[in-house]
Amino acid sequence: MTTTITADTAKTTPAPDKGFIPLPEKTARALATVGGALTVLSAFLAWTWTSAFPGDLTVYGYPGGLQWLALIGGALTTAFGLASYGVKGFRWLAPSGADAAIKLSALAAFAVIWYTVIAIVVKLGAIVDLEPGAGIAALVSLLAVIGAFALPFERPSLEGPDPDDTGWDKFKHEAGNKWTTVKASFASGPATPARVLPSWAEILLIAAVLGLGLTVFTYGITTPYQELFIGFLITTGFGAAALNKAGLMGRVTTLTARHRNVALVGAFAAAAAFPLTQTDDQYANLGVNILIFATVALGLNIVVGLTGLLDLGYVAFLGVGAYTAALVSGSPNSPFGVQLPFWAALLAGAAASMIFGVLIGAPTLRLRGDYLAIVTLGFGEIFRISMNNLDGVSGPDITNGPNGVANIPNINLFGFDFGAAHTIAGFTIGRFANYFLLMLLITLIVVLVFRRSAESRIGRAWVAIREDETAAEAMGINGFRVKLIAFALGATLAGLAGVVQAHVQYTVTPDQYQFANAVPPNSAFLLAAVVLGGMGTIAGPLVGGSLLFLIPNKLQFLGEYQLLVFGFALIILMRLRPEGLIPNRRNQLELHPEAAAPTVLGKAGV
Repeated sequence: MTTTITADTAKTTPAPDKGFIPLPEKTARALATVGGALTVLSAFLAWTWTSAFPGDLTVYGYPGGLQWLALIGGALTTAFGLASYGVKGFRWLAPSGADAAIKLSALAAFAVIWYTVIAIVVKLGAIVDLEPGAGIAALVSLLAVIGAFALPFERPSLEGPDPDDTGWDKFKHEAGNKWTTVKASFASGPATPARVLPSWAEILLIAAVLGLGLTVFTYGITTPYQELFIGFLITTGFGAAALNKAGLMGRVTTLTARHRNVALVGAFAAAAAFPLTQTDDQYANLGVNILIFATVALGLNIVVGLTGLLDLGYVAFLGVGAYTAALVSGSPNSPFGVQLPFWAALLAGAAASMIFGVLIGAPTLRLRGDYLAIVTLGFGEIFRISMNNLDGVSGPDITNGPNGVANIPNINLFGFDFGAAHTIAGFTIGRFANYFLLMLLITLIVVLVFRRSAESRIGRAWVAIREDETAAEAMGINGFRVKLIAFALGATLAGLAGVVQAHVQYTVTPDQYQFANAVPPNSAFLLAAVVLGGMGTIAGPLVGGSLLFLIPNKLQFLGEYQLLVFGFALIILMRLRPEGLIPNRRNQLELHPEAAAPTVLGKAGV
């Protein structure tokens, strides 16, 4: 039995179920921990005799390629195993218990190693291409998994505090005027109290986490071959889930909630450092497109996540901003023959998207549910078809039809040419790196607008409409006006991103703005980014958008099976975590009715 002491009462929680594999708990814990340590050592062995397999896994004494990922999985398994024993120096790794984290980290190492072994055999053509080190690695990772799944199993519960709760997640009991310390099991059980640190120490921890995040993102975006990227996805997925189950994600969320402004500035500073880590502008190009997609997803989050309106034609607003910028920025294909400065083109694109949003929203926002979704889908297709027909044959010659508006000049802002490479403080920043930093500034503006709007009176009205429109109108909220404001604001933010997209890609064509195709951005992927990341939050759509742009780009080798595999992955993820990767507490409680709801939910919005 595990005893949990709260601020109000003391309650007893049932003991966890037995593990999936019938082994004594002590034996299972030792097997998982030792198996993780041996997995680390196996990464220093040669796994194949030839360097024909990507990553050169032929070297003894130094890991290469996928071996580094196996080493990380084994190291996490070992660390969580030591934390489950309560070893000093490791206990902080598992404030919410280590058993579930051991399972996930062991799975990370096991999946990466066995995937690598199978890939070597398939790519090189025979089992004899494996060195003994590969067999040892496969065996010890299997032993670690067996030990991990023999550990007691705990019922699923909501992990971590509310991202918008600025208080610490404490478990303590008041006895008279003193607070007594609660001793918790590091193997399983409730989260242990967080040690209160000085503000400077908390800020340093946030900086360290952001630096780690930048390292992981940079590694993922610059993976040079497909096998390494798949291994990266496996390790990152299981590793992040293990850290979440251990309670570390909740601790980080609490820290960032206490220092929201510092975390926001630090996050954008870490993102701004990304181009400085690249010597090839190829990855900066991928980075700027990820930022465009993620920013548009955050704008859609106002409509879908906060207001609860299902918009299936949102990509049209991105197109309106892009076409507006293309037509007024000096393109020789533009019939207007004008070249406005960038700031004027940016305002024009945002204003055009806002007007388009109002024109769409005014006649349709009295509809609800599926009817609204179908109508917005129709308007999105009307935009694409209209841009196709404005070619001088089916209609006036404005957009050059399916050929689009080409040769859009680079931005020149205050004498700074974004199309040329610049050397600043010893770092050479290329064209796409310039646009990456510009788009990062646009993203910061969108984040601030979203945050201020969500915390305002209109933001609370959006949430009220989302939860129950009839009840909200009965309380005096003008539902139509509130929804129209959300539609117009979301469209405006998408227009800002569209202006930058037009200059980055040089050409704007109607086919870029479909409801669904194999390459984002499109309305289907944008909606998936909001749902996958976590509706109603700031970080959720940014993370979801980044993943949904990066993964299809890296999985192009799958060809026609790309969307099939991607669809199965989304189905599995939504089945396991329907509230999204970074949810707010209200959505968690709604989607997990078996979890006990806290007395106070905190903010219902973002």
